[in-house]
Amino acid sequence: MSHKRIPKRRAAMAAGGVVALGAAAVLLPSANASQDGGSSDDAAAPRTLKAADAPDLASRLAGLLGDAFAGSYYDADEQRLVVNVVPGDDDQVVVRAEKAGAEVREVDNTMGELRDGARTLKSRATIPGTSWAIDPRTNKILVTADSTVTGAEWDRLESTVQGLGTGMATLKQSPGTFKTFASGGDAIFGGGARCSLGFNVTAGDGAPAFLTAGHCGVADDQWSEAQDGPPTATVDQAVFPGEGDFALVRYDDPATQAPSEVDLGDQAVPIGRAAEATVGQQVFRMGSTTGLADGQVLGLDATVNYPEGTVTGLIQTNVCAEPGDSGGPLFTQDGLAVGLTSGGSGDCTVGGETFFQPVTTALEAVGATLGDGTGAGTGAGQAGDGGAGAADQAGEENAGGADADGGGTGQAGEDAGGGTGAGADGDEVGGPGDAGVSGDPGDLGDGTGAGAAAGSGPTG
Repeated sequence: MSHKRIPKRRAAMAAGGVVALGAAAVLLPSANASQDGGSSDDAAAPRTLKAADAPDLASRLAGLLGDAFAGSYYDADEQRLVVNVVPGDDDQVVVRAEKAGAEVREVDNTMGELRDGARTLKSRATIPGTSWAIDPRTNKILVTADSTVTGAEWDRLESTVQGLGTGMATLKQSPGTFKTFASGGDAIFGGGARCSLGFNVTAGDGAPAFLTAGHCGVADDQWSEAQDGPPTATVDQAVFPGEGDFALVRYDDPATQAPSEVDLGDQAVPIGRAAEATVGQQVFRMGSTTGLADGQVLGLDATVNYPEGTVTGLIQTNVCAEPGDSGGPLFTQDGLAVGLTSGGSGDCTVGGETFFQPVTTALEAVGATLGDGTGAGTGAGQAGDGGAGAADQAGEENAGGADADGGGTGQAGEDAGGGTGAGADGDEVGGPGDAGVSGDPGDLGDGTGAGAAAGSGPTG
C-alpha cells in the first residue's frame, strides 16, 4: 500500500494555530517584486531584485572582487543586494560592484580577517552552548552564548572575543539553552524520538525519500508516521554532529508518492527547487509543535556547539522554534527550499536563535534531488571576461550560483527568464535575467494557513 507522503497529520496542528495564522498572513503571493532590470543609461543604480536572485549576484561579485569582497546581505525593504567592500589599493572595486547592480558599502574588516577570527574562536573557545557566524550587516563576527555558559567558561569566551581586537566581534548571551529540537513537524517517530519531515526528495537511484535533521537520523534507523506505528521509512545516510545536521531517509514502499511541497494543514506550498540562503532574507518555518513561523536570516556558515558536539555550516536566523520542530522545512514565499531545522535556544514566546542545515549542502552530500531536480544550481554566473566562478561568501559559505537557465520558481510559478547576462566588458558582471511571473503558492491570502506542519524536524 503506497503512502501519499510522510507524515500525514493535517489535522493535528491546533497547538501551533496562533503562530501559524500570523505567519500565514505574510505568506501572500507576489509580495516580493520582480527585479526591474534597470536601464543601460543608469548602470550604477542599485538593481532591484528578488531575494532568491541575491545569492547568484553575490557569488559572482565575490569572484569578481576577490580579496576586496567582504560579504553581502539582502535589504528586503529596498529589495537590493548590499555588498561590503574593502577597497585597499584598487579604487575600481566600488565601480565594478556598482556596475553589477549592487549597493556598495565600504567596510574595515576583510573576509580573510573575519575567517581568521572564527578559526581562533574554534581553537580557543569551543564551549558547549556557544555559536558564532560572520554577520555582513555589522562586518563583525556575531558570538552568542546560551545561559549555561557561566563562570570560567564565560571568562574564557569573553577573553577570546576581546583578543580578536576592537571592531572584530560582538558577544551576547541568550536566555535559553542551545539544544537540538527533536520532536516534530508533520511528525515522524523513531526510537522514542519525535521529529519532523523536512522535504520530500528523490534519491540518486530514483527512489522516493525525504530529508530531515541528522540528529534525528542518528537517533534511530526506522521511522513511522504514527507513534508506535509500523515503520514506513529507513535512514540511508545521517550526519551529526560534524559538518552538518542532515539525514536522507528512504520510504520503505518504492511506490510511495512523495510530492515536493510544504503542508500547511488544509493547503500546501509547492516547492520548486533548493536555494542558498541570503542574510536579510525573509524565510518561513513549519513545525509540528509551533506551526508556521517567519523571520530573517541573520548569518551563514554558523558554528554551533551543542552538548552532543560541534556542528558547522549552518544558517542562523531569528525564526522561533521549540522541541518537536527539528528537521522541519525552512522555505521562502515563492517556493524555494532553504533549510532543515537543527536547533537553537529560546521558544516562540520569548524568541531566540534557531539554526538550520542548508538544503543545498544536504542534497549534494546525499546525492538527492528536490522539486524539478535542479537542486541549488552549482554553475555560477559568468563575469564579462568569463572568469568569475562560484566563490565563498559571508563566513566561508560555498555559494553556488544560479541555474544556467535562470532558475525560476519551479512549481510555484513560471520559470524565471533570461539567465545571467554577460557583462559589457571584462570588469563588469552581467545582471540576472528578468524574473518570470511568480505563481500563486496555494491561495494563502486568507491567512488561515494554520494546521499541520509540513515536514519540520525533530525536537527533543
